[in-house]
Amino acid sequence: MREECKQTGPSLSAQGYAHQGQKTKHMDWKLEESAQKTDSRVLQEQEVILEDTGEDSISESFRLLQIDVECEHREGEMLPTGSAMWCSKNVQRKQRHWEKIVAAKKSKRKQEKERRKANRVENSGICPQHSKRFLRSLTKERLLEAKHSGPRLCIDLSMTHHMSKKELSRLAGQIRRLYGSNKKANRPFWIYLTGFTTDSPLYEECLRMNDGFSSYLLDITEEDCFSLFPLETLVYLTPDSEHALEDIDLNKVYILGGLVDESIQKKVTFQKAQEHSVNTARLPIQEYMVRCQNEKNYHSEILAINQVFDILSTYFETQNWPEALKKGVSSRKGYILQNSVDDGQPKELQKAKLLEVS
Repeated sequence: MREECKQTGPSLSAQGYAHQGQKTKHMDWKLEESAQKTDSRVLQEQEVILEDTGEDSISESFRLLQIDVECEHREGEMLPTGSAMWCSKNVQRKQRHWEKIVAAKKSKRKQEKERRKANRVENSGICPQHSKRFLRSLTKERLLEAKHSGPRLCIDLSMTHHMSKKELSRLAGQIRRLYGSNKKANRPFWIYLTGFTTDSPLYEECLRMNDGFSSYLLDITEEDCFSLFPLETLVYLTPDSEHALEDIDLNKVYILGGLVDESIQKKVTFQKAQEHSVNTARLPIQEYMVRCQNEKNYHSEILAINQVFDILSTYFETQNWPEALKKGVSSRKGYILQNSVDDGQPKELQKAKLLEVS
């Protein structure tokens, strides 16, 4: 019996191995069949996608496949610059373009630095460099001194309730430029913003457009300018006045109408000054300037408040009306200085020329 068992043992084992081999082949056949089905399904989906996307997408897909093949072929290659991975010509072109931009910016910064250094050396004996902190304290000292002994300028903001949002934005910008010019002036004015409430749309617009507006060194009051100062000290500057401003008197308070009116209502500020029996004056544009020809035949003496202030500030420092008017009145207003017309011609011919222009 033992011998029979020994003889039959190996045959049974061989049968088991054969049976297991058949199972393995069956599983492999099933896996191959499943893989074929998966491949056919993927191919069908790709065909549907290609039909939907059209010829452009097909060409794009082949282009990407071509790039991938090229990258695989050159994967082991080393660039001369030491880069570990090969890049396409498009990527290399973009890289070179970016490197040029970076180099140009560095060169520009270097040139600007050298220019500033040269200016400091050139002006070292004339205008010594001061720190920003010192300049701020100097500006503050000048403005506070103007509050006690300088000329006074009042911006009448009591007429802003009829203005649109666009006009309010323009007026807020003019106030910012006016204050900036006053800070830079060697002999600044002391500024009053009258008829100005903190809950008004203009105040909100000034806070939005002007950085640090709440810390401006000037007076803001809700009072009207006519009740804030004695009427005999007021001079309302309006282009409709018959009297030209001759000089700036430290005992007077000069008023500018804070009005941006795109509908161009005439004599608004002049009528307001007459209602309160206040003296009026206009800038001496007619006395020192003449009309010049332009395409639109446009001539206007109406200026923004910051332009009027630039004229007043320049005159107060130089005591020269032509120089002051040249700074504040642009050629777009249709006026030029009289000496700009004089070309060495006889006065009779010059007068005739001016009459033709006017």
